[in-house]
Amino acid sequence: METTILQRLYHFWAGQDPEKITMLQGAGSNRQYYRIEGTMPAIGVIGPSREENIAFIYLAQHFYEKGLPVPEMYAYSGNAIGYLQEDLGDTSLFDAIQNGRERAQYSAEEEELLCKAIRWLPKIQHLGAEDLDFTKCYPQAEFDRRTVQWDLNYFKYCFLKASGINFREDYLENEFDTLTQKLLRGKMDTFMYRDFQSRNIMLREGEPYFIDFQGGRRGPVYYDVASFLWQAKARFPQDLKERLLAAYLKELAKYRRIHPKDFKARLRHFILFRTLQTLGTYGFRGYFEQKTHFIQSIPYAIANLKEVLALHLEEYPYICKILKELMVMDKFQLPANDKKLRVVITSFSYKRGIPADLSGNGGGFVFDCRALPNPGRYPEYAALTGLDQPVANFLHACPEVKSFLQNSFQLVEASVKRYIERGFNRLMVSFGCTGGQHRSVFCAQELAKYLRDRYSVNIDILHREQNTEEN
Repeated sequence: METTILQRLYHFWAGQDPEKITMLQGAGSNRQYYRIEGTMPAIGVIGPSREENIAFIYLAQHFYEKGLPVPEMYAYSGNAIGYLQEDLGDTSLFDAIQNGRERAQYSAEEEELLCKAIRWLPKIQHLGAEDLDFTKCYPQAEFDRRTVQWDLNYFKYCFLKASGINFREDYLENEFDTLTQKLLRGKMDTFMYRDFQSRNIMLREGEPYFIDFQGGRRGPVYYDVASFLWQAKARFPQDLKERLLAAYLKELAKYRRIHPKDFKARLRHFILFRTLQTLGTYGFRGYFEQKTHFIQSIPYAIANLKEVLALHLEEYPYICKILKELMVMDKFQLPANDKKLRVVITSFSYKRGIPADLSGNGGGFVFDCRALPNPGRYPEYAALTGLDQPVANFLHACPEVKSFLQNSFQLVEASVKRYIERGFNRLMVSFGCTGGQHRSVFCAQELAKYLRDRYSVNIDILHREQNTEEN
């Protein structure tokens, strides 16, 4: 049904049928994304909320007309359930700074990417607000008392109560009232992105493009700064945060008079608020919707609390007391294996090129599986992948496959041993074949199984052409 909507929409827009529609891996939302291949490539989106889709389409068109780097909107269905937008590629800023996140130490190249992104924020906030009809924002036109209370209750009910911690609700609500007053002080005449963070910034030829702003509304500039600099898994060192904030304030000064000391004094309230809102989101998506990614992210958000509590939050003694208790709870500690060697194993199609190593370490091993027997040539296997048992049985029965695996595993294993000895934290191994569907997928799975049985390492498996990922 979903692909039928997109097929019709694509035909209306491009004047021909698409060559291929591939579902992309989802994130935290209920929207589903598809890569549509043809003479005119596009990304197709199916969103269950018509109102949210209408808000995104309107905002995207408005920002694009203002010259802001957002995806161009190509077409949308009459009921706004589906729409087509520009394909910005596969690399997000979150992916590009992976090595820095893992080491909590960012290279000059990674820092420059972050600076590029945050320099755009004042333009989005101010140019984006020009002539914008905020009544078309969803679900609220502006950042007001109601939206603040929604997010604070999100934290209280979806995270705090679910964590099992005991607290005085009246004390907590008293300080929620204080925080609300601080957040809503002063005029709010800019566009508040609301989810300005590295997962929602795509990179194309090294330049940032911005997505997922459908929850934006009129609001203060501080919220987005807090969202970006204090995002849970970024692990920005304090000196890097200061440099990124300075880059933002330099651009902001082109639009309004600012006093850095006053800006930072007010920013701290938004950092606290955004931290509580993030924990609420992780609690809901993780505990209630059972999405593993969000549960795994909670310890990283808790680890950020030490810096948050150093912001002189004297107005909120009870909230600080609760946060300190959360910090020492065993179930919220970062996993002991967080510093283990991480082996990233990727399967791919040579038609789309060898996967880039976003860590900057140079790409590791790349093994060519195209000389192996190809199950895809047989009708009974054509629609399957290397994840399916019949394909695995076929390849296991081939002597040349066994020899290929033994030789490639021996090379990788030698490096794994040495990397562990030297305290290295990342090794990339890629297997490629013609379509990235059978042989490369099978070999990637077999290597992961081999290493897990023998070494205490973290393993990520990415089957690029299937858009699937395992940890």
